[in-house]
Amino acid sequence: MLTITQALHDQIVAHARADHPDEACGVVAGPVGTGRAERFIPMLNAARSPTFYEFDSGDLLKLYREMDDRDEEPVIIYHSHTATEAYPSRTDVAYANEPGAHYVLVSTADADDAGPFQFRSFRIVDGEITEEDVEIVEAYEPA
Repeated sequence: MLTITQALHDQIVAHARADHPDEACGVVAGPVGTGRAERFIPMLNAARSPTFYEFDSGDLLKLYREMDDRDEEPVIIYHSHTATEAYPSRTDVAYANEPGAHYVLVSTADADDAGPFQFRSFRIVDGEITEEDVEIVEAYEPA
């Protein structure tokens, strides 16, 4: 299960809406080994596409060095789908190379009358997609 604060949830959704009609993408980092998503890091979709996202390789290298310096890891890797449901595409699965991360997808399309967006989380390991529940909390419990 992904547990995420309301504030982080809202930031991810706002980023997806702001970048629409292009796909938005980013990372939420957290302290290594805790599974706690804490630091919102919106990224630029280098592809600038409504059907595809790509992290800029230089930005991604900088991000991973910064996370390493801060003893963080990517807890959530997120992106949006602008015209389809929030479910990983074949390309999303091919690019999923963080087996410990939650892959969050936000759909900014009203594809199924579920409202103006969908917010879903998946684990993607060795090409296998597993949807997981999302619990939205006001704040994390003390560690």
